[in-house]
Amino acid sequence: MSDIILETRQLTKEFKGFTAVSKVDLRVARGSIHALIGPNGAGKTTCFNLLTKFLEPTSGAIVFNGIDITTEQPAQIARRGVIRSFQISAVFPHLTVLENVRLGLQRALGTGFHFWKSEQSLQQLHAKALALLAEVGLEEVAQEQALNLPYGRKRALEIATTLAMEPELLLLDEPTQGMGHEDVHRVAQLIRRVSAGRTILMVEHNMGVVSSIADTITVLQRGAVLAEGVYSDVSRNPQVMQAYMGTTDGQMPGVQ
Repeated sequence: MSDIILETRQLTKEFKGFTAVSKVDLRVARGSIHALIGPNGAGKTTCFNLLTKFLEPTSGAIVFNGIDITTEQPAQIARRGVIRSFQISAVFPHLTVLENVRLGLQRALGTGFHFWKSEQSLQQLHAKALALLAEVGLEEVAQEQALNLPYGRKRALEIATTLAMEPELLLLDEPTQGMGHEDVHRVAQLIRRVSAGRTILMVEHNMGVVSSIADTITVLQRGAVLAEGVYSDVSRNPQVMQAYMGTTDGQMPGVQ
């Protein structure tokens, strides 16, 4: 199997004459953490929405595991193992932490809507749910209602629920958005930890996070690829510094 798990070819999205994503060629290596960065309005989230078919591309192709998935529906793509999170934490607040993860496991098994089955039928998922909570450091609060978790831990719960879907490619949209420094560091380390044996494509504004965990960075500007490579090279690219800071002097934020 190819070392490239996801590829886009000349991926383009136009909205009534405005080009939000322009001829993007993206290649995500299997087993890597690949960051998609760029100034506000660069087209990063639109790109995510195209990959998961929340938006239809105007032109171009999306290839996953060597198969062209451009015309597939969101549910088909999710069943292939392309699972995403969103900028806003999406958990069920009045369910326990354990129940949130168990719902993800039920969906993966295809039993998410079997409401007529007794709760006993869910016990088979209990151990696996606890194992996922342990992976993200939430096993000690398994019986806590999700609404009582601080924001950073809600994002960890969302990652655990996403992992319950057994993604082959995990798309994380702004996983540290709105967090304080301590939570940012915790979630960045969590992403690094759960990346073992998985592939992660992430949109992230925090350059400290990107510099510490991303293997490859693609920079978008006005919907097009501006630069790509390892952080140390990309961050010193004069075009990238111009896009971020309006100057070619100095360094991007987050570079030591």
